[in-house]
Amino acid sequence: MFVRPLLAAAALAACAAAGAAPPKPWPVPANEAARPVEAPHYGDALFHFFQDRYFTSITTLMASQHFQRIAPHDDEAEVLRGGMLLSYGLHKEAGEIFARLIDKGAAPPVRDRAWFYLAKIRYQRGFLAEADDAVARIGADLPKSLEEDRLLLQSNLMMARGDYAGAAALLEGVDKQSPLGQYARYNLGVAQVKSGEVDKGVKLLEQIGLTPAPDEEMRALRDKANLALGFAALQAAKPDEARQSLQRVRMQGMLSNKALLGFGWAAAELKDPKQALVPWLELAQRDASDAAVLEARIAIPYAYAELGAYGEATEQYNGAIAAYEAEGGRLEESIAAIRSGTLIEGLIERNPGEEMGWFWSIRELPQMPHASHLTQVMAGHEFQEAFKNYRDLRFLDRNLKDWEDKLGVFGDMLDNRRRAYAERLPAVQAQARAVNLKALAERRDAVAGEVERAVREQDPQAFANAKDRELLAVVDAVKKGLADVSDDSEAERIRERTRLVSGALTWRLAQEYPARAWEARKDMKTIDAELAQAREREAAVARAQVEEPARHEAFARRIAELAARIKGLIPRVAALSEDQRKEVQEIAVAELNRQKERLATYSQQARFAVAQMYDRATSAPQKKDSDAPAQ
Repeated sequence: MFVRPLLAAAALAACAAAGAAPPKPWPVPANEAARPVEAPHYGDALFHFFQDRYFTSITTLMASQHFQRIAPHDDEAEVLRGGMLLSYGLHKEAGEIFARLIDKGAAPPVRDRAWFYLAKIRYQRGFLAEADDAVARIGADLPKSLEEDRLLLQSNLMMARGDYAGAAALLEGVDKQSPLGQYARYNLGVAQVKSGEVDKGVKLLEQIGLTPAPDEEMRALRDKANLALGFAALQAAKPDEARQSLQRVRMQGMLSNKALLGFGWAAAELKDPKQALVPWLELAQRDASDAAVLEARIAIPYAYAELGAYGEATEQYNGAIAAYEAEGGRLEESIAAIRSGTLIEGLIERNPGEEMGWFWSIRELPQMPHASHLTQVMAGHEFQEAFKNYRDLRFLDRNLKDWEDKLGVFGDMLDNRRRAYAERLPAVQAQARAVNLKALAERRDAVAGEVERAVREQDPQAFANAKDRELLAVVDAVKKGLADVSDDSEAERIRERTRLVSGALTWRLAQEYPARAWEARKDMKTIDAELAQAREREAAVARAQVEEPARHEAFARRIAELAARIKGLIPRVAALSEDQRKEVQEIAVAELNRQKERLATYSQQARFAVAQMYDRATSAPQKKDSDAPAQ
């Protein structure tokens, strides 16, 4: 009997492809909706974060942290920074941040989040015991938005230790209707099937496969569960159960090709080649770049051979061989296009992004000779991550060149500042020399002494204003003039009037003395403050003549140092970008080469089967092709 090509590999691949929940964003600052942002610079970093400008967010945040502008959000800012570093794959740096937060005794909510992300880092790096320890230290203050993630992480750790029962019990606490809960249950079911606990795993997968799905994401997961159930049943030699599971997979879903292939093999297991031909003939009409379609092309003549229609089988085998050769030529064209850079540059051009982003995804494919070949390439985690790294390196290259241009602008600004300083310094110095602070201080002391004397002696006339002094002078002059006048009635009248005027003036000065004394003392305080300010300005001018040139030199050195660093980084990043571009292309080419190897295997099996057909034709009577089922 003809051996089913690659059935075991397909079944294992279906069971091993454990689903993973969509990537969660890095840690968003907790309770920001309830707690106002008190530091404007922290708010600026958060603004860029929520605008998906993550590189700007982390650089802005780190600059503000350097200048200590984040308080009182220091701990939460560190959690945010550590999370963003983690999302960029900088596990060591992120781990150091979280460990430092824990060691310093951060607030319980911050501490629990730090333990959670530290456990996540350790799990991703394979430090399972350390990750277990970190999970065990998470208290009751973890945000509710992370609670399901914690349960999933803890269950993954249990499954890594082989404790599937414990993981299953733990996952009972996850909302089964949430996407995360469904993915967790799917992972657990596949893991149990792979570990030998088939009944438990099948039960979990059946629950997912029979659950109504509210959206496309859950419908795709349901299809995946049914596909895994179907291939697991095929491996266990249970074709009836396999057919029940596979027929629940949607005909137009992305897993429909594998389901059709498996459904045909289930019929073949039941010794019903006519029934097997139905899904395989449908599958053969689909895109030939899919591995399931290629396998169907060789499975169809196998079914005809089982029916004894050797002539039709031989013709189908020869058609499959021709199709494989044609597909091999198309793969060669795609490989040549990839090596020429068409794929990488096209992806960059059609999927622009403002900044680096760990959750950036490819949305549009470039023009390629055979775009369908990209399906398997682009679906691979290795290619996706390698391409993200290449894109980030290109962003860094542009960013470094932009910084290099900005440093030139900073240099021009510094030159303008130096010229302005040189131009304004002589005028400032002349103005400083025009003001004799020593003489002003001496004059102030004299005035202060007079004020104190007047207050001490309670001399109202000392606080007389100019008009009052003019009136006092007139009264004194009249008194002196009357001293030489003979006594008569007119002189006595004038003397009386002068006495009344003098008395009224003296009385008014005495009445206004308290207010005028208070005003005088107030004016002395104002004079003292202005003198102190003048001295400060004089000292500041003196300091500026020493410090400003030194500050200019420090800026110049800083600009020169940064320019040298950037100048050294630009070729390094360019070289890394080129290496990464080649790496991305080689990953894509390697996948297409694997497809070519698969084609070669199919073609070899088809040629061997043709030889078998000829042997059978010469050793046994052949059925008429009219007996074969119609296509």
